[in-house]
Amino acid sequence: MEIRAVDYHTAGEPFRIVTGGTDAPRGATILDKRRDALDRLDHVRRFLVHEPRGHADMYGCFVVEPNDGEADLGVVFFHNAGYSTACGHGTIALVTWALDEGLVEREDGETRVVVDVPSGRIETWVRVEDGSVLSVRFRNVPSFVWAHGVELSDRVVDVAFGGAFYVSAEERVEPGELPRLVELGRRLKREVEEWQDVVHPLEPELRDVYGVVFWQEEAEDPLTQRNVTVFADGEVDRSPCGSGTSARLVLLDRSGRLPRGAELRHLGIVDTEFRGRVVGDADVAGIPAVITEVEGSAYRTGEHVFTLDPRDPLADGFLLR
Repeated sequence: MEIRAVDYHTAGEPFRIVTGGTDAPRGATILDKRRDALDRLDHVRRFLVHEPRGHADMYGCFVVEPNDGEADLGVVFFHNAGYSTACGHGTIALVTWALDEGLVEREDGETRVVVDVPSGRIETWVRVEDGSVLSVRFRNVPSFVWAHGVELSDRVVDVAFGGAFYVSAEERVEPGELPRLVELGRRLKREVEEWQDVVHPLEPELRDVYGVVFWQEEAEDPLTQRNVTVFADGEVDRSPCGSGTSARLVLLDRSGRLPRGAELRHLGIVDTEFRGRVVGDADVAGIPAVITEVEGSAYRTGEHVFTLDPRDPLADGFLLR
């Protein structure tokens, strides 16, 4: 096996884009392709995500055809535990790569790129200056509050959808706290799922708690919060988490903390940032929802040809966490 890939990071979070050496996932829709990736291509995910080629916090994607001609790209995201329904940092990296590679023509100013992801269709706008991509702003699928004030064993949390379901919990966010937060994130995810099935009202494949957003207050003007998101199987998001930012935005909007159109400066565990805002209202099966926009920047870090020696006893790799 010989797999080609290009790596980016978005606000510190890695993103590995498969560019050759394997079939693309098949199917009529992105969700069909996501199922096919699990059925036929999971060995590729493990090959690229697991050590020694990856690590427990690696993220990546298969680039696929969109659902129809109204979109420019389609994508199936993957991580250490499988396949996510949404990935904001990955969307930013993927769109940056598409312009870098010429899949989408870039011109100075703003370029619109439409991406089909498992949770739905996402519009993005790419800011280009002197031929270089400076940032990508994406307008997410509708975000909504699933549950407010959920009483768990030792704290009260909120649950919101921002392309995936996230628990929000106020905690001290510092690098030295990460071992504790990883274990706490696993426990809170388990407790919420034991309390109630968490399922999108329109698409049953969008289900379960994907991550736990731990956040703390930083400043008021503009509203600034720092977060770290623990998702999948104890994976730690180095970025401020794009879809998690949307989940935070709908909670802040509903609480009145963030005036409509005002900016949230969302900091990550390594001092990088996304900027987000609520730009409109929506409805999801009768649940009040909002439309959010999140902006960040991605940077290319390398191109790779990963090979597998047939004698290698660790063909599938391994994870130590």
